[in-house]
Amino acid sequence: MFGRIVYGAVAVAAIGTATGFSIKSAAAKGDLSSNLTLIAPAGAGGGWDGFARETQQAMRAIKVANNAQVVNIPGAGGTIGLGKFSTMEGRADTLLATGTAMVGGIALNKSPVGFDDTTLLARVAEDYDVLIAAADSPYNTIDDVIGKWKKDPEGFVWTGGSAGSVDHLTIAQLALLGGIPASGITYIPKSGGGEAIQTLLSGTTDFASTGFNEVSDQIEAGRVKALGVASPQRIAGFDEVPTMTEQGYKVTLTNWRGFLGAPGISEDETAQLVDILQQTRDSAEWADAVDRNKWTDVWLTGDELAEFVKEDTSRIEKLLKELGL
Repeated sequence: MFGRIVYGAVAVAAIGTATGFSIKSAAAKGDLSSNLTLIAPAGAGGGWDGFARETQQAMRAIKVANNAQVVNIPGAGGTIGLGKFSTMEGRADTLLATGTAMVGGIALNKSPVGFDDTTLLARVAEDYDVLIAAADSPYNTIDDVIGKWKKDPEGFVWTGGSAGSVDHLTIAQLALLGGIPASGITYIPKSGGGEAIQTLLSGTTDFASTGFNEVSDQIEAGRVKALGVASPQRIAGFDEVPTMTEQGYKVTLTNWRGFLGAPGISEDETAQLVDILQQTRDSAEWADAVDRNKWTDVWLTGDELAEFVKEDTSRIEKLLKELGL
């Protein structure tokens, strides 16, 4: 608890420094595009950090927010950043990156704050997990995996991101579709795709579920074998990798990413922020970022976004319960 309090103080100072000028500027001009701060509720180099920085670069390139800055507040599935953000009443110049991991983080950490303590702005993009094994693994299809897994549910060792992450939940959904109790999964959490690959190559784990964009280069190089991707269609440029759905296992969990506005901002400020995000999303610079990161455009705002978040929360809470978390 002491560590969290100290970190919170550092986060307050960081945001204060980054946004002190922009608050005055925005208040004076009523133009939120003059300065924006994007909070990535994760450490540098992570998925949210990459998403926020790609957004920052696209905003700067099209001059929709020349002074866009990124601040990192990592921890607890994004809920430490969310907790801080929920106290920033009326701060229309600051956005918080959000997504599937935060939905899980709120449930897993029993967070006292949630999406209702913010202003929903937009779902922007999503990426998909891929099931991988070592290149010399005897398993080549999802059916191969499920067939052996059923005989020894706790014998296979899986890896991916943190407990309750999209990686973990993807494995849980696959298990349930294969008639395997999700609570019996043997799972070793890692910080990302790089560490997951090392466990496969060393024989410490049998399979990994991780973001496709994190391991696409390793798949292409032949260091690991892709057994199935949790996307509705095959990934462009990787036509040889089948989807889980076409193999008979409709894994529908996606790693969506978007932005929240602070609580208490006005309807006009909300509209301005959504417009800034839409201009960014419609730009050639953003299209390039989507292509490079193997993301999919899933733009959604307003009441439809609110309904989506509600449904996603219900689905993830159910999966976490199946995992016994």
